[in-house]
Amino acid sequence: MPERDHGLTRRRVLGIGGALGLVATTGLSTAAALARRPSSTGAELRSAVPLPPPFQVPLPIPAVLPPVSTDGGVDRYVITQREAEAEILPGLRTPLWTYEGVFPGPTIESRRGRPVVVTHRNELPVPTVVHLHGGRTPAASDGYPTDLVLPARHATSHTGHGMHDPRAVVTEVTRDYAFPLDQRPTLLWYHDHRMDFTAPAIWRGLAGLHVVRDDAEDALGLPSGPRELPLVIADRAFAADGGLAYPSLDPTLSERPGVQDRYFAGVLGDVILVNGAPWPVHEVDAARYRLRLLNASNARHYELEAVTDDGRRLDLVQVGADQGLLAEPVAHRALPTAPAERYDVVIDFAGTRVGDRVRLVNRLGSGRARDVMAFRVARRAVDDSRVPRVLSTDLPTWRQADAVRVRDFSFRAGRTHGGHGWLVGGLPFDPARTDVTTGLGDVEVWRLVADVHHPVHLHLVGFRVLSRGGRPPLPHDAGLKDTLSLRPGEAAEIITRFDGYRGRYLFHCHNAEHEDLGMMANIEVV
Repeated sequence: MPERDHGLTRRRVLGIGGALGLVATTGLSTAAALARRPSSTGAELRSAVPLPPPFQVPLPIPAVLPPVSTDGGVDRYVITQREAEAEILPGLRTPLWTYEGVFPGPTIESRRGRPVVVTHRNELPVPTVVHLHGGRTPAASDGYPTDLVLPARHATSHTGHGMHDPRAVVTEVTRDYAFPLDQRPTLLWYHDHRMDFTAPAIWRGLAGLHVVRDDAEDALGLPSGPRELPLVIADRAFAADGGLAYPSLDPTLSERPGVQDRYFAGVLGDVILVNGAPWPVHEVDAARYRLRLLNASNARHYELEAVTDDGRRLDLVQVGADQGLLAEPVAHRALPTAPAERYDVVIDFAGTRVGDRVRLVNRLGSGRARDVMAFRVARRAVDDSRVPRVLSTDLPTWRQADAVRVRDFSFRAGRTHGGHGWLVGGLPFDPARTDVTTGLGDVEVWRLVADVHHPVHLHLVGFRVLSRGGRPPLPHDAGLKDTLSLRPGEAAEIITRFDGYRGRYLFHCHNAEHEDLGMMANIEVV
């Protein structure tokens, strides 16, 4: 993966990036993608059961997991990964893979700078890996895809992909993940990250929230308590027996990775779940609410809009991004969000009438996938919350002149060892290969280009978006991010500082099917 000299002009670099992106493989014509600029990348699975009407099921709120110990200034948790059943669609039982028997998994609440240790116990039939997405985490606990936790029934005979990685650290049944949480307050999420099988594992239920807070954020006066709502948005499809449908080549998720060819570009479901419930409804006061949004879908993009039944749009006032608070609020009428992105927004229901319904819709969806959830305004209420003009003063101030190097990466379809797949810089993922070596504390500018939609995620660090297509960032690019949504044919520049910890980390596309089919690369921080 080449490094580029600072002497390259912006025009020349963008030209190189565009050339890297203009490819056509396995029936995916990039030229056609650029021409029609599709609103989604992937194919939709259709459920084989009748689907309920929207806005009937109450919105569940994921339970907060209590620590088993707080001794020594460390909060300790235990999470068992196990099979369970839940009633997701009314009247049907759906088998799931879960953290603590629930989907989404339980929420961990923590304080900035206070260490957390989570002991994960694997009682599932396959190896697992846990990644705290957005966490500033030492490499040993970051959830590298080959650092497997083997289930008891395979502990002596099944080592999975760790066999292909001489640096893999494989444990039997349990593993302690240590999170220093020396980072800005924000919404993180944890999910399975096993090499080649991340997508179906998340689809089956292995995802949960982790919130980091601090005193400065608490003092802002943003909506809190019952008026702070975590919203885990994910699409799924259901088989005739009520189980989750997914087009795996190996439904046991033990040997052969990948999906049926039709879903090579990503798996979309026809049921939109929020916190594990289909198209739910939530009763609210006529007051401000803080929505902690996570797109936990494998491949579906959303453009969220809050609309009353009489057609009025309510502002979504963004106060935070992937890596915490913005410097100042940004108001949106519609908010695009790609897989793995998080947005922290405030919506004010004060201008609505009691009895009004406000729908959260997806402007990129069609049919049933256009609805997400609804809010029912139940009562007038006192509201002492606020959205201050200044939210944070601790955002990094990296400048392009501080960068010690500039790199170019293309994200595109191509040939892999097993056939067709997805490539970073022309190469499929290899855990034994170092793709990027950077020094601890180095500031770098990365220039990224895509053929189709690719939400690009960097482990360990946050970054700022410098440009899209040679133009200024978009309004929703504000703040410190760890996942950037590249649109078809788009080039973008980001700047980051590789600080925190030494070791081996990843960057990859967070379209989970792309990730499983090779679109990951290694970063070695030295």
